[in-house]
Amino acid sequence: MTTSSTAVIDSPTELEVVAGVDTHADTHYVAVLSATGARLGNLQVPARTEGYEQLLAFIRSFGSTRLVGIEGTSSYGAGRARYLMSQGVDIREVVRPRRAQRRHGKSDPIDAYAASAQALAEPETLPMAKTGAGIIEQIRVLLGVRRSAIKARVAVIRQIRSMLITAPEAIRSRWEGLNERCLVESLASTRPGRATDLVTTATGHALRRLARRHQFLTVEITELEDELRILVGRAAPAMIVTKGYGVITTATLLVTAGANPDRLRSEGSFAALCGASPIPASSGRTNRHRLNRGGDRQANWALHQIALVRLSNDERTRGYAGRLRANGKSKKDVLRYLKRAIARAQMELEI
Repeated sequence: MTTSSTAVIDSPTELEVVAGVDTHADTHYVAVLSATGARLGNLQVPARTEGYEQLLAFIRSFGSTRLVGIEGTSSYGAGRARYLMSQGVDIREVVRPRRAQRRHGKSDPIDAYAASAQALAEPETLPMAKTGAGIIEQIRVLLGVRRSAIKARVAVIRQIRSMLITAPEAIRSRWEGLNERCLVESLASTRPGRATDLVTTATGHALRRLARRHQFLTVEITELEDELRILVGRAAPAMIVTKGYGVITTATLLVTAGANPDRLRSEGSFAALCGASPIPASSGRTNRHRLNRGGDRQANWALHQIALVRLSNDERTRGYAGRLRANGKSKKDVLRYLKRAIARAQMELEI
């Protein structure tokens, strides 16, 4: 079911219009403005293919489409953004307003009109949406699964260590002092007896199950990394053979850039996206910059890992870092300079 409110206009085909879309799990709300900011109409449609078609037809009924601003192009608005891109519509990612900025209240029509107004007023500053397709999307979904598997495996080994602290003395003394690999392998191969007999056997069963879960997650992570290695080799062969770049760091940076890196206007915009751009922190006689704590933190982690590897193995990087330290830069400053330089080189490798 759809709901709409439409203004009466003359000769709609002569107009150039801008639209904004407020996205939700089940429905999307679109609002259309003229190039002068006049409200032309709004419509609610279902978040399905027929709704996408209906939304685009509604926008085009007012005239030629200059731009569409969408909230959440990487979440609820992902399907909508992909459909509109396939129809040749220029898309921008609209930033949700802060609560303090919602002086006129909040509703789907209000949010949709706010998105369209933002797209009309700031077309050059709003980021272009990712396409969410192709090999980069394959890398993104596999990388996300690997990340959750890593977290689950860390949680498992922590639970094993915690359980051993409170385990019966016979169990605690038996497995004391083993490293993670030996501990997991040893626990996975035990045969503690029936779990319902004693506390000791129940604890042994629990530890064996946790160890086998750890092993299962390790196999899953290894398989994911093998698949990612193939995909990354296809997507960015020049990057993966560059010193300091590993499979996971390269995959992370590729996902951050997206399948359409041309949406990044400069290497400076990519550095800002990765949280590697310098932030002024000057006051009075102090003139300096500090680390950027914004941006994509996973991408920032990837740049940090690459910088550490190069500091360990690359003579040119060591020389560069040495010159910075000689000029009075701190260790944090050196890493900031290195991450910024790596982000610049990243764009030169045509991610």
